[in-house]
Amino acid sequence: MDFLNTSNNFPDVSQATEDGLLAVGGDLSPELLLDAYQKGIFPWFEDDNTILWWSPDPRFVLFPEDLKVSKSMKQVLRNTDFEVTVNTNFEAVINACAAANRPGQDDTWITKGMIEAYTKLNQLGYAKSIEVWLDKELVGGLYGIDLNNGVFCGESMFTKVSNASKVGFISFIQNTNYKLIDCQVYTNHLESLGAIDIPRDQFLKYLI
Repeated sequence: MDFLNTSNNFPDVSQATEDGLLAVGGDLSPELLLDAYQKGIFPWFEDDNTILWWSPDPRFVLFPEDLKVSKSMKQVLRNTDFEVTVNTNFEAVINACAAANRPGQDDTWITKGMIEAYTKLNQLGYAKSIEVWLDKELVGGLYGIDLNNGVFCGESMFTKVSNASKVGFISFIQNTNYKLIDCQVYTNHLESLGAIDIPRDQFLKYLI
């Protein structure tokens, strides 16, 4: 693990600890965030004063062609009253993700600084939100980074009613042509949709 120097150069990802921690410090400027994502690195921390940068090995990803949609979800998608939009209210989505209650977490890692930084990336065209609406109310959604190289780096999702986030995630993948969805670290939810672990070296090749 390294402390970022004054020029904010990331160490090689091979220097990450066993659990994926690579560096500490730096800032959340658009330039540094984009440099990180393009190198397979992402920030994940709970205190704006201590920024932690990660590059886990293996990497949890979803190949869109391997997306698993259960029979029950296919029925929901066919008969749903949900409406899915893209980039119509990024700030509402990221704030809802920050406010979502998550089992085993007392606080959110989506800090005020993170919200400001990713909102700026959205304004610059790099961060993207997917909104799920029911009766004109925002009931689910997700956001992430679009590297403009065929890779979408998912960051967080939220749901207020059953299946809302799944509908948004599945619809987004089915209606885009990404070669890879970066899910970063393992979750049961994303595994059920087809996400798998791959070696970090293999993941990095998709970023080129």
